[in-house]
Amino acid sequence: MLNNIPNLRQLRAFAEVARCQSISAAAERIFLSQSAVTQAIGKLEARLGVALFVRRHNGMFLTDSGDLLVRRVDRCMAFLRTGTREAIRIADRKTEGVRASNHPSGQLTNAHLRALLALQTATSYSTAARTIGISQPAVYRAAGELEGLLNAVLFEKTSVGISLTRAALRLARFVLLGMREIEQGLFEIFEMQGADSTLIRVGSMPLARTYILPVAINRISKLKPDIRVDVLEGPYDDLLNRLLHGELDLLIGALRDPAPSADILQEQLLTSPISVVARRDHPLAERGRLSLSELTGYPWVVPREGTPARALFNRLVAEEDPTVLNGVIECSSQIVIRELLLGSDRLTFISSHQFEHEQQEGILTVLDIDMPPVERPIGITTLKDWQPTTTQRLFISIIKSLAQALAQSSGRIS
Repeated sequence: MLNNIPNLRQLRAFAEVARCQSISAAAERIFLSQSAVTQAIGKLEARLGVALFVRRHNGMFLTDSGDLLVRRVDRCMAFLRTGTREAIRIADRKTEGVRASNHPSGQLTNAHLRALLALQTATSYSTAARTIGISQPAVYRAAGELEGLLNAVLFEKTSVGISLTRAALRLARFVLLGMREIEQGLFEIFEMQGADSTLIRVGSMPLARTYILPVAINRISKLKPDIRVDVLEGPYDDLLNRLLHGELDLLIGALRDPAPSADILQEQLLTSPISVVARRDHPLAERGRLSLSELTGYPWVVPREGTPARALFNRLVAEEDPTVLNGVIECSSQIVIRELLLGSDRLTFISSHQFEHEQQEGILTVLDIDMPPVERPIGITTLKDWQPTTTQRLFISIIKSLAQALAQSSGRIS
């Protein structure tokens, strides 16, 4: 992400000029010469290919592009201030009796942040250097400067190599959120210039990936063929962690109750029925209304522990007959579940929407079980203070429209 982010010094100069509407006043506030501020603004405008200011005799005034960018830069700098403050608060001191630099977030450089994020996923300075394409001494020097700036222990040697301390991990999270804001600002500027290259990062859970998400991507791609959509599948906890670190824009799938973090916002779009599903020619398929006791003796493939569907299975089925857990297979892959059902007498406890295509093709069927109606909420999860771009808002509106149509067709409008 940092490879596409302008120089932080240029961004700070830009934001200060925007506040002061004057290069001379901004230069005094950030302790740079007027020529340095002028040069920083010029380089930033040249890099972006747009004018950020209208120059007049009475001052510097933001263009529409500048207005879009300054909001993102301000949010980025707020994240960096929070990150450095939190890191200093919880870190072990690098040198006892020495305080961190004054306003350390204002002294962060792209090199500092690049080293921090590279070492988050590497186990040595040499590996981190290769990852970002610079020399090992440069990474080592930047990491040391960052620790000195905060007077905090950020990197430590462990049995597996270099690891980030708790303080460094906290800082890295806010750095990623801040860099994501700048990236969002660039998307908005390019969209305004008619060259929309927005990237939408989506964490997808089972129901969304079978219908809502593919259709939504196809629709927005027709409207905006140059945008990019990255879809990541995985366990909910991993997707949530990536969302909290700014690596994903939104999650689509089953909502959690209670919400697992105070930093997220969950919006319910529909409810999805949970059913017992089997292959079409299963011995139970033609027996009409079934009681739970009639399922005894059949093997199961069920969602993993910690998922809403598994909690429902445990409460409605496993608590009544604990023997169903003998030989149970836990699986989150829809493809694997389908093949297990087709090749055996196994049953599964899952949203019937996830196997809608298989039902239409006549290879899987929903068994008629005498049990209370079971549904789970499906929706979108985002960070509470996330500010989507226009294109991202359009994508979400498409998802909501598809979810509403699916809910209406099933008679379950949320």
